[in-house]
Amino acid sequence: MAGVLNSKVSHEFAVGYCAYPARLSKKELQIQLRPFLLGSTMHYYQFNIGDYRRDTFHLTLLEHGVYRQLLDTYYLNETPLCVDTAVVMRTHTARTKDEKAAVLMVLENFFLLTDDGWVHNGCEKNISKYKEKSDKARVSADVRWSKRNANAMPTQCESDANHKLINHKPLTNIKDIEAKASKAKSTRLPSDWELPDEWAIWCKENRKDLNPNQVAEQFKDYWLSVPNSKGLKADWLATWRNWCRNQKASTNQISFAERDAMNRRKRWEEMTGQQWTDDHQTIDASPIFLGIEQ
Repeated sequence: MAGVLNSKVSHEFAVGYCAYPARLSKKELQIQLRPFLLGSTMHYYQFNIGDYRRDTFHLTLLEHGVYRQLLDTYYLNETPLCVDTAVVMRTHTARTKDEKAAVLMVLENFFLLTDDGWVHNGCEKNISKYKEKSDKARVSADVRWSKRNANAMPTQCESDANHKLINHKPLTNIKDIEAKASKAKSTRLPSDWELPDEWAIWCKENRKDLNPNQVAEQFKDYWLSVPNSKGLKADWLATWRNWCRNQKASTNQISFAERDAMNRRKRWEEMTGQQWTDDHQTIDASPIFLGIEQ
């Protein structure tokens, strides 16, 4: 870093970039230009308006501006703010008495002073998540590249993969290959398919409002009628579970005959004052039994 800043070109760039170059030391220039010289990649972060307003409702407009500037610097550098508050003020152009007081107030209220500098817990969590996600993407890209013939890939593409600039054409081809492999493992529902007991049990336990046998008939008729590759599934049990979850509650689960029998039993109980039991095979509706005088 020091060697870069000592060069004439870098010095001219630094002078051209900073609004007040004469007031910034070499250390302050390094802090100010670090994201541009090292190629920092975190130029975006999520901003939760509700959380921010909840934590900063007491700030003045000046303090709001200072806080947002410090957050931007933290994310750009991906490191704590400089431990020297004077450097923080100068690199963020805090010159008036009110501006300097605002910087101190924000640092003391929202940052924690450590040996590494002023640390912001929220920023650290977001940066850690970003790096973890970036590392996983890089590892995933390396695995995909390793599966292909190295001679068929340009050197520039390999370089771009290491810098997270992924060539989309090879990825598209790999996705096509994976999709074809998935289809090769998929099957159609057999024409003689019957509802397995464990599938019926799952339906009864998770959708007590459904009749498993009725649902199975609809399930079978639908998937046997689906043409071509649309009727292929790799996991028919998972398809059955999703089918049951998406079924609307049945409002007519009993037949008309069953409903008629229930109504007859109810009338019989009202007329006799007795409780119907399963031991009754038939309903004695004779006038004598019912106590109706002829």
